[in-house]
Formats: sequence, C-alpha cells, structure tokens
Amino acid sequence: MQEQQDICVLVSLQTPYVSDEMLKEYFDELAFLIMTLDAKAVKTFSQKLPMPDSRTYVGSGKLQEIKEYIHANEIEWVVFDDELSPSQLRNIEKVLNCHILDRTQVILNIFAKRASTAHSKIQVALAEYKYMLPRLTRMWTHLDRQKGGLNMRGPGETQIETDRRILLSKISLLKEKLKDIDKQKTLQRKNRQSLVRVALVGYTNVGKSTIMNMLSKSDVFAENKLFATLDTTIRKVVIENLPFLLTDTVGFIRKLPDPLLESFKSTLDEVKEADLLVHVVDISHPDFENQITTVNNTLKEIGAADKEMIMVFNKIDNYTYEKKDEDDLTPKEKKNFSLEELKQTWMANNSFPSVFISAREKGNIEEFKSLLYDTVKVIHAKIYPYNNFLYQKIEETEEENQI
Repeated sequence: MQEQQDICVLVSLQTPYVSDEMLKEYFDELAFLIMTLDAKAVKTFSQKLPMPDSRTYVGSGKLQEIKEYIHANEIEWVVFDDELSPSQLRNIEKVLNCHILDRTQVILNIFAKRASTAHSKIQVALAEYKYMLPRLTRMWTHLDRQKGGLNMRGPGETQIETDRRILLSKISLLKEKLKDIDKQKTLQRKNRQSLVRVALVGYTNVGKSTIMNMLSKSDVFAENKLFATLDTTIRKVVIENLPFLLTDTVGFIRKLPDPLLESFKSTLDEVKEADLLVHVVDISHPDFENQITTVNNTLKEIGAADKEMIMVFNKIDNYTYEKKDEDDLTPKEKKNFSLEELKQTWMANNSFPSVFISAREKGNIEEFKSLLYDTVKVIHAKIYPYNNFLYQKIEETEEENQI
C-alpha cells in the first residue's frame, strides 16, 4: 500500500465452525492488520459458505455486491481474510477491477515494514519471493500467450519464465545466506549453554516486549501494533541471585503464512531450544481462548509443544466484563465472567502454573517474578547441578553475613 492512508473493504467467509462473535473478532483483527499498514477499513463483507469458492472465494452474487459498493464509493483496495490461490486472485481482479490483497500479502507487507536487521530482512524477502513464485502469471496477464505454430510462445510466457528463473536464483541465494546466519546463531546458542534459557511466546500484541523491558530493565521496542517485534532479542535477567537468559520472540497469529513460518525457522529455533516457555496471554482480548489455541498449535508445528511452560495472563488492567442481571437465567457467556472467576477457572483447570498481571501498570509483578524464579531454579538444578551447588553456597554466605 502507499504511504498515505488508503481506504479498503474487508471480505471473509463464515464457515460452519465460525460463530457471529468469532467472525467479528476476525474482522477486527484484519482491520488492525490493515491499520498497521496505515490504511483504514470502511466496510466488511461476509458470506456463509462451507468452504471458499474455488474460482472467486465468495459466490458470484456476493462478488457483484462488493463490486457495486467499491465502484460507487471509489474504493481501490479489497482485502480478503484468507490466502487466495493464483487463479482466485486473477478471477477476482477481472470482476472487481481494483487492487486485491489477501491475508498473506498483508502480513508479508507488515513484516517487510517492520524488518530492521539484515537477518529479518532476508527472512521476509525469502518469504515474499516464495509467495510470488506461483503467482507470476497474474503479473503478466496483459501479455497473453499468442497463437502460432509449433512451440511458438508469446512475450508474456517468455517474460514469466525469465522472472521465474530470476526468482528461483534469488530464493537460492537467500537460503544460502540464511544457512550462514543459522550457523552463527547455533554457535551463539552453544556459547550460552551455561544459563537456563527462557522464551517469551504468545499471540502478537499481547505485551511480550513490555514484559521483557520490565524484567531485563532494557528498552526493547514495544508498541500497540501487530508484529511490533520481529527480531529475536535476548537479555540476561537476574531475579534475586539467579541469572537466566530471556528471549523475546516474534508474535504468532491466526493463519500465519507458511512461507513466513519456514523463513523464520532460525528465529523460532530460540523457542525450540528454550528450557522454559512463558506463554503470555492478553486476558482483556475477547478472543483470548482462541489465541491460546493458535499459539499452542504453532508450537506443535515447530516442535516445541512439550516444553515446560508458565501461563502469564497480562493486561488485567484492561479487563472488563458484562455483569448478568440476576433475573437472567440463560447460561453465562465468556464476557459475563469476572476476572476473579476467570482466575479460579484457569488456575484450577490449567495444567501449567498461571499468574495474572499487568505489565504496563506493574500489577502483581512480584508474584510473577516469584513464580518465574521458583520454576527457573528447579530447571537450573536439573541441568546444572554443579552451578546450583555454587549458588547454594552463595546463599549460605549471604545468610551468614546478615547474621
């Protein structure tokens, strides 16, 4: 998108497993993604279908409705909340005659905008090229294949083949660069093996960087926008007498594009090799339970689901609920539970230790630090028994000095 604010409409499907409330949350998230690109969504279109239409994603009638609206209101961008196939993109553009973005393109654009280091720029570029490769035909529809004799080819097809070779060459080059970076990262991780490694994980925009700043007393970039942090940040943290390494990682999101997941493998290796995961959750978000599921599913995809974990429910200062009328006998919905009721539910039923905090307002931080200290200390004793003996001697000396 251009630097000035663009106006767009959003399109999504409501499949049988998506409730009206979930659909609203999906649109809100897509609008937030678009806002991160300095654009504004002015209208949403949805359709109930068991699966996307193979030709145009939505049905022909809905597509015509979208066309009439965008032409009447002079809107040039239509954003779809799914990854569109090359043929879907081509068919939709023919009907709507405007700029089309799918969810993958939106996320790739945000990553490209946020990338600041050479490492993250290479990762994003690789993901972009992989996304572009099967969609080259769409870029050359104005140069259709010309009819002619045997093996005669039009200029469009020739250009597509040239571009494909260029892209494949760039992809190969970027992969080699990432291999070199992976080797450096692996060596760095080996050099850090004397300390317990803790990784902050969670949905994007749940406050991981704020927690990192609070614990490490550093100044990691934190902003109320999606994917504010792309580059892995590692800081040494000391709670009482116990040092450990704390890693802030890229946030996960629903429908995270496969090319990005693959390109950010070296970054996500920090999660795979961590001794402890701190799963940060935005308790104030209406869809936080599905966000937890998304993060857990992503951890499974990268092979980190069996890690020891602490659940940190952040942003308790933003939590609000709708109190039910005493005469209302209908079952409680998620929005009708108070924070205390949620605490009891999650802390009783969750298989991982849980704590509820406000990183921004420093609420309940001491309980969080105490839980983190106790957990890291147990892990440290298992992995580094000799170092644990030394820390015990230090504690005894400090106690003697106090006496």
